[in-house]
Amino acid sequence: MTIGVGGSTAEAELAAIENMRGDVPPIGVDERLQRVARAQAIMREKGIDALYLDVSSSMTYFTGLKFRRTERMHSAILPARGEIVYVSPAFEVEKLKTMIAFGDKIAVWEEDEDPTATVTETVRALGYPSGTIAVDEATPFFTFDGLRRAGNAYTFVNSIDVTAGCRMIKSEQELALMQTAKTITLQAHKAAARIMREGITTTEVQAFLTAAHRKLGSEGDPPFNAVLFGEATAYPHGVPYPQTLKEGDMILIDTGAPVDGYLSDITRSYVFGEPSRRQRDVWNLEKAAQAAGFAAARPGNRCEDIDAAARGVINGAGFGPGYATPGLPHRTGHGIGLDVHEWPYLVKGDKTVLRPGMTFSNEPTICIYGEFGVRLEDHMVITESGARWFTEPAHSVDDPFGLEK
Repeated sequence: MTIGVGGSTAEAELAAIENMRGDVPPIGVDERLQRVARAQAIMREKGIDALYLDVSSSMTYFTGLKFRRTERMHSAILPARGEIVYVSPAFEVEKLKTMIAFGDKIAVWEEDEDPTATVTETVRALGYPSGTIAVDEATPFFTFDGLRRAGNAYTFVNSIDVTAGCRMIKSEQELALMQTAKTITLQAHKAAARIMREGITTTEVQAFLTAAHRKLGSEGDPPFNAVLFGEATAYPHGVPYPQTLKEGDMILIDTGAPVDGYLSDITRSYVFGEPSRRQRDVWNLEKAAQAAGFAAARPGNRCEDIDAAARGVINGAGFGPGYATPGLPHRTGHGIGLDVHEWPYLVKGDKTVLRPGMTFSNEPTICIYGEFGVRLEDHMVITESGARWFTEPAHSVDDPFGLEK
């Protein structure tokens, strides 16, 4: 039997869980103001006069505000020079005042008014009668379409140079929050492995992972919670039906949850019972591919170099070629932070140069449709001397969590 898999119950594991949130504080006003200053510096360098922030993770990144997106506009306008201005429906202004961490300027629109016109009028009032407005890339089309119609004196561009330019490099505070989130999720993985038994369903394990994350200290349910058994493990994003665990099945769990909005995203694959020769060989190949990607994650290399290193190991063993299956059908990894998938991406063609403070998943899945799949996913941060893991990678096919190493 695979070490650390089976032998316990959900009730016993939940009873034993202790909160691991720790004392890492949330992002404070000082850091948000530093982010604003950095964004404004990029805007001036790029010739951007104002940044429009819609309801998105970028709005949260700069302001701390979190809204549920509806057809009513809540937004913020950051000029290249000067103070941020919030945009709000009139009947929400008093509530907004209780939520704002810094700044006191609010542009208001009434129910019978066009909020996109309020945005362009505000930019004009800030001293930019024409020029360039960078639009949050998460903005819905109907809002962007309104901005174009209301602001024909302006050129609109994608905000990615500003938003990604700030968010790709994590601060020490962000890294500490991300470390907490990932430590929590790895602990949830270990507990989930122990509740495995023949006949358990994927939905039972998903419910356990949600409860475990909450008790461990995550500040929300897992926004993704993939639990797969047997042949279904070959599908990178799962299948739309539950499965029941059988002896000899490969198990794949991909999950994560937020701490102050910063997400974890860890995948573990292991066998319920004794691994077959085929399962063992593929698992070991996956571990070698992940290690090759990690070794290539050095400052000065490019994102695509990590993908090439991991993919080269898999293709060199006879899988592929390229994105063909059996093999690795997707990119090797992605940036992560307030979004589970952030720029840049570890994929052929992404020539972004690696810099200290960038954070990535490393997950070169091997998919063998009709048999099983293996994905080992951990996250790494680029440092001056190379990459550093947030969580210890899986140890071995017989002892995935390194309990007896």
